[in-house]
Amino acid sequence: MEFADLIKTPKLDGVLLHDPSNVGALGATVGTLCITGHHLLLSARQETSQELWLLHKNIDSVEKKPSLSQNIVVGGLITLKCKDLRIISLEIKCGKDFFNVAASLEALSAIQSTELLYPFFYRPMYSILEDGYTMFRPELEFAKLISGVGMGGASSPNVANITICMPSTSTTTLAVGPGLPHPLQNGFAIDALAGGGGGVLQGLQAACEWRITNVNRDFSVCATYGATLIVPKAITDEQIVLSAAFRDGGRFPVLSYKHENGATLMRSSQPLSIQGIKRCRADEAILNVVLGRSRKGFIVDTWGKGKSNTETDLHYSQWKKVNRSIGNVSSPASILDSFARLIEACNDLGCSTDKWLSRLEGSGWLSLVLNSLNASCVVAQCLDQEGSPVLVHGAKGLDSTLIVTSLVQIILNPDCRTVRGLQALIEREWIQAGHPFASRHRYSCYTPNQNRNKSSGATFVLFLDCIYQLYTQFPCSFEFSTQLLILLFEHSHFSQYGTFLCDSERERNELNVHTRTTSLWSYLNRPDVLQTLLNPLYEPNSNVIWPSVAPISLELWTDLYLRWVIDQRSSATVMSQIQELVTREKELRTQVLKLRKNALELGQEVSTLMNSAEDA
Repeated sequence: MEFADLIKTPKLDGVLLHDPSNVGALGATVGTLCITGHHLLLSARQETSQELWLLHKNIDSVEKKPSLSQNIVVGGLITLKCKDLRIISLEIKCGKDFFNVAASLEALSAIQSTELLYPFFYRPMYSILEDGYTMFRPELEFAKLISGVGMGGASSPNVANITICMPSTSTTTLAVGPGLPHPLQNGFAIDALAGGGGGVLQGLQAACEWRITNVNRDFSVCATYGATLIVPKAITDEQIVLSAAFRDGGRFPVLSYKHENGATLMRSSQPLSIQGIKRCRADEAILNVVLGRSRKGFIVDTWGKGKSNTETDLHYSQWKKVNRSIGNVSSPASILDSFARLIEACNDLGCSTDKWLSRLEGSGWLSLVLNSLNASCVVAQCLDQEGSPVLVHGAKGLDSTLIVTSLVQIILNPDCRTVRGLQALIEREWIQAGHPFASRHRYSCYTPNQNRNKSSGATFVLFLDCIYQLYTQFPCSFEFSTQLLILLFEHSHFSQYGTFLCDSERERNELNVHTRTTSLWSYLNRPDVLQTLLNPLYEPNSNVIWPSVAPISLELWTDLYLRWVIDQRSSATVMSQIQELVTREKELRTQVLKLRKNALELGQEVSTLMNSAEDA
């Protein structure tokens, strides 16, 4: 298929752009509309007007309202509802052009072939300083995960030297960094001999409780997991295969996080409901090994009591079952339905205060946020205060499970509150863990419910909203600002980068995404870009952050949900002023240190002169 076959009118003059979000514009903007294979462009004749660049992948819904004159279409209004929550309209004066433009945009925004998307055509105009696809390789992240070293990528200052222990007596010591082999041979265990920057390892025995396995290297054991996984050293690959057959989608228990006290967090899918099969000894062995010296562990189900299968008390007697449902949802699409009701309420500027509050509550979105935080705090308490291992699962383990395991790490691990730490977390817990971004984000909140696939969802934005809630309660504990969260929301739906493409690592490998596209992390970590994403109030906080889960503590994320509805320039001005004050404070602190040094030196000189005078 050629893009030219889908573009019926590539260029059109005299198009009126109605963009309510452009607060500086006076009325509609008149310009020339151009349609390319990946973008819609509108260039205005006024020098003060900005050009419109819109990725077709950003378009969620195309609505047509023809203008009639004597029952003849003489033009009309095309309303584009976008995945970044913006709503714009194109007014076209000719009936034929009206239908041609609408048909072109409908076809281009509905392209399903991944290889025809913009990331495969985009070539950055800047030099790549770091390859984002190799920054958070599974071997490196898992090595730091089990050793207790901060997980911030290869360039993190507290990276340790990792010793790869083969089954034989020989060992090979590798400096963690760009030279690390990929992938590690199957069956290797990770031993850490030293820790840098405060990451002191607890010894060879504890580190060797886990190993890296490539049993899923051909993705035959689990289609949604990556090729490289970390499992208990005492568990064989044969047991892993049996456990995978017992779990929905083959998602057997894998390590997600190891707390500083040694307590481990694992994730999986729920057990399958197969008549006649009520237990799996291999699966039981995995959880029993994880228990170690702990007398009990916790299995937290995020799907809902009575909706999912769970492990039987008889065969998992040392594991306490805890139900912490994220919400009354039967599928990921239900989360998107809630999100759609929220955005519909946010866009209704004419409703009264009472009706607005009623619609906000009726959307159920803040309840999902609250339940997600609540479940995460329960898991974090089990790890931090009980010192017990936790297994989190819910249905297929692709949505609510990932929300909880990710939030737990942000609460407990200060590294996950840094820019690189958050990137590593998303790479490890969402992208490599097999969250189906392509399926979940094919449609968004503006697509009518009846036109969405059941696989559509808004799980990732729910996760980002939970981070925002943590940010509002602990504004000085996050290195990044909420602008980074908004960028992640946008790029997960539409992007020139390949980071969020496809549904799994298997699909990305089949399309050679890592060699044919550019990583979003390569862009975000450029010094000039990174500077715009930093939180000026950040003060490193090594403590656990326990959020309030009282309903009154929640805030509507206006910077995202209302940014095209309410003028956000005042917020930007305030942040700019804060940045200037912080910068000025740092300058004054530097001056104070210099003055103190000068005063000390002058005092020493005076003392020397006085001593000389006395001697004379």
